[in-house]
Amino acid sequence: MLDRVDEIIDTFISELNDKRSRELFEKISSGKKLRAKLILKIAPNSKDAPFLAAIVELIHAASLLHDDVIDDALTRRGNSSINALFGNKSAIMLGDILYSKAFYELAALDKEVAKVVSNAVVKLSVGELMDVELSKEFNEDEDLYFDMIYKKTASLIEAASKSAALLEGVDSEKFALYGKNLGLAFQIIDDILDITAESSKLGKPSMHDFFEGKVTLPYIKMYKKLDEDGKKRLLKLYKKELNESETGWIREKMKSTEAIKESVEIVNFLANEALLSIKEYQKDDLERVVRDMVEREY
Repeated sequence: MLDRVDEIIDTFISELNDKRSRELFEKISSGKKLRAKLILKIAPNSKDAPFLAAIVELIHAASLLHDDVIDDALTRRGNSSINALFGNKSAIMLGDILYSKAFYELAALDKEVAKVVSNAVVKLSVGELMDVELSKEFNEDEDLYFDMIYKKTASLIEAASKSAALLEGVDSEKFALYGKNLGLAFQIIDDILDITAESSKLGKPSMHDFFEGKVTLPYIKMYKKLDEDGKKRLLKLYKKELNESETGWIREKMKSTEAIKESVEIVNFLANEALLSIKEYQKDDLERVVRDMVEREY
């Protein structure tokens, strides 16, 4: 069915009737299509599921184009980003084109489905702005962090799950909770891996998030448990290009304060809540999505 989603996306791009848009779009590195897979798994009996999946993937691609410009990211999924290859203006305009096409096609679906997806795009955009604002100074507010990652990352995964449930005629609120928790857990794990994984696996320098001004959950938890000298040292390292000694100090403090351990516990709580929300539907494939995500190496 993913092949069918790719066919629909290709049709969407062809209908733009613009050679340059096609050239730019073909340079986008393809991801795992998590959102499309969720839609197809939740709504296997709906003829509109592949169409919805294609729309959501187009929206996700657009958001990443804008995200890379905002973050000055030169790579995406191990390859050069569109802004690195063709400049910020082309990346922004391609993102706008993909958003616009997605919304045009969304209008053909059920009104409630369209409202769920379009509202998620509003949240996503607000979340991106929050991320920019929070990156201006060290943020120690855990609630702000969760609000931001919900809007920026989890809201579209939540919408994919909820809208698919609407197509399938099952409890959309239960699947919305599944998608929301999956999205939150997914982002927290990415934030943990930025600290614990080797640069070769990340495709970028380890702890690059902190250099960019992103104070993620492990840093917040660590900061709260440090003594005053430790807090001052961490603040001095904020947005700084770190050497081996400094990254080593952060990793040691992450361990001694149990910041990583506590963050993983939150991931496990979210994952279990996600699984419980759809337990009655006995969807083993959706359970595997959660298990595979949680069991990534920290």
